[in-house]
Amino acid sequence: MDSATKWYVIAGLLFSIVGAFQLTFRRLPLTSAMVYLPIGLLLGSSAAGLLDLDVVKDARLIERLSEIVVVISLFTAGLKLRQPQFTRAWWPAYRLASLSMVATVGMIAAVTVWFLGFSWGAGILLGAVLAPTDPVLASEVQVRHPKDDDPLRLTLTAEAGFNDGSAFPFVMLGLGLLGLHDIGEYGLRWLLVDVVWQVVGGLTTGAILGTTVAHLILRRRKRNPHPVILDDFLTVGLICLSYGSALAIHTYGFLAVFAAGLALRRVERLSQGEASKASKKESAKMADAVLNFNEQLERLGEVATVILVGALLDFTFQFNRDLWLIPILLLVIRPIAVLLGLGRAKLENDQRAYVSWFGIRGIGSVYYLHHAITHGVPDALAERMASLVLATIAVSILVHGISVTPLMNFYEKRFARPAG
Repeated sequence: MDSATKWYVIAGLLFSIVGAFQLTFRRLPLTSAMVYLPIGLLLGSSAAGLLDLDVVKDARLIERLSEIVVVISLFTAGLKLRQPQFTRAWWPAYRLASLSMVATVGMIAAVTVWFLGFSWGAGILLGAVLAPTDPVLASEVQVRHPKDDDPLRLTLTAEAGFNDGSAFPFVMLGLGLLGLHDIGEYGLRWLLVDVVWQVVGGLTTGAILGTTVAHLILRRRKRNPHPVILDDFLTVGLICLSYGSALAIHTYGFLAVFAAGLALRRVERLSQGEASKASKKESAKMADAVLNFNEQLERLGEVATVILVGALLDFTFQFNRDLWLIPILLLVIRPIAVLLGLGRAKLENDQRAYVSWFGIRGIGSVYYLHHAITHGVPDALAERMASLVLATIAVSILVHGISVTPLMNFYEKRFARPAG
């Protein structure tokens, strides 16, 4: 069997199993990622050998695959968030994506420099790779529908959307300190270009394009009661347009697609207050159709990338002495970073505890790891980092997957919110 045929057979079997047993997975007290991870391990080089991948040699391929999934998931996260962005409800997410992000990167860097012998460049790079929370694997704790205003779910969803982009400047700082990226004298170029321009430019690009496309579609729907508009193509088109445009002007595409999703949902929300009943219905149909299609793409991406992580887990066994960092990250660094970031944010103590625990690591870390490798990180360092990153993702999938159902059930009872 040649390689192309093998891939067709594997993909066909996997997606058929997922489609046939999706409802069964949902009834079990575990997440679907917990099912996909061991499948990937079985398909990897240590078992069946059908997915024989190398984190260094195949870095470009893995980077592109994970990039596609992250882009789709960030756009989906933006579409889910219907609450106005300039209200106090969003402040916890803003603080987590900025202050907590900085604290997480700094603490991981310090621990790896002092106890693992990393250089400061390598430590900051590893911190940036591990800092983002995941918008795909954290779906069980995200908002359940666009009108869900639960503060915990809103905070975790918005944090995952923002920090998959806000980690980028620290990735570039780490690469710069390793001599693999120009950060300028005293880091001035990094501050002005990698932080200010690329963050602001990415958010602005996505917001403009998302708003423009949404208004164009709504105008067409209002003029024609039965418009021939392919929402699936609209979704893919807006994602590609916002991401590609942001990259073309050297800004962060991840922030652009998240902002585009937010903008599209914002236009839909604002149109509800000023339009006729028919127009309101059309605007809601537009946003919901795009969201539904995007969620299907996101599920496909989750299957592919979690299986990929499982297939790559061989690397975690090469540096067992480093793996003590994982409980430190999940049980010490994340809670401290959340405590520092949230400050006096209006969240109950229980909600703060949930935010501290559900810092789920996942596909964003896969992307940043391989993005760094393709920028020239030495092989020995790349493999050591890959061991830690992949093991962290696997542990996060398992411990958060086991705990999410009972904890969220308790949370719903505690705060008496409808399931929606």
